[in-house]
Amino acid sequence: MTDGADDVLDLLGLTEYEVTALTELLTLGRTTAPNLAEATGIPKARIYGVLDALSDRGFIEVIPGRPKEYQPKAPEAILDRAVDNRRQEYEQFQATLDDRREAFLSEYRPRYERASEDIRPAEELFHVVDVGEPSERETRRLYDEATEQICVLTKSFEYFESVEAAFEDALERGIDVSILFLHPKHLDEHNRAIQAEIVEHVTATYPELGVRFSTEKLPWRGTLTDPSMDYETGTAILLVEELDVPLHMRQAAITENGSFVAGLKRYFDLVWEYESVVEYPSTE
Repeated sequence: MTDGADDVLDLLGLTEYEVTALTELLTLGRTTAPNLAEATGIPKARIYGVLDALSDRGFIEVIPGRPKEYQPKAPEAILDRAVDNRRQEYEQFQATLDDRREAFLSEYRPRYERASEDIRPAEELFHVVDVGEPSERETRRLYDEATEQICVLTKSFEYFESVEAAFEDALERGIDVSILFLHPKHLDEHNRAIQAEIVEHVTATYPELGVRFSTEKLPWRGTLTDPSMDYETGTAILLVEELDVPLHMRQAAITENGSFVAGLKRYFDLVWEYESVVEYPSTE
């Protein structure tokens, strides 16, 4: 593909597997999921979720039958649908914000005005980056700069491939790494399949890892490095669960506030000790 075509596919907000599947469908035309999995190398456990995601975006058609077949929309139709999808997301966001605008202003304008009467400089607690490549780049930086410990709290670690080189380097430097996954009973079928594949890979490839599964839902996820109970060290990147916010609109917070990182580590330790299991759990 040309550089221009690659750039357009990046703008569609697709995962690597989704880009691969859509590209191959545009080449093959109408085909079945098993045939597409074989042609692309996408794991069979993932291919149906990938195709469902492309169908939900309106980029492909599902042809009923036994077996079902999948057919790509015309390239022009794919681009037009991508624009419509983004427009609908924005319009929904704008409508929701407009509905709550007056309540928000009534509540917070007086607070802001009172606080603004005597503004004092304050140390910045957080700065934010977009979720995706910017947040993955910051996560790699945390791995690179860690000197003692890394704690990962994650849903399915779906971004692992993009940070694995830095992750592996940290292990080779002797960094103590612990991963707390969300219990698969809290995941949908698509994310459960992703998690199972990642768990199998990391436990087989890096047996020295500490891995557990949180039995309760997690209000945030992210990575923290080198926490200390004297509040002098520690860095963290985290994001909270926002199911109604599209992934491309989410942001991750980064902090180097030692006391805040210590609090995150205390939460991690409590879940690790009292609300998690060691073995890969059944979803039943």
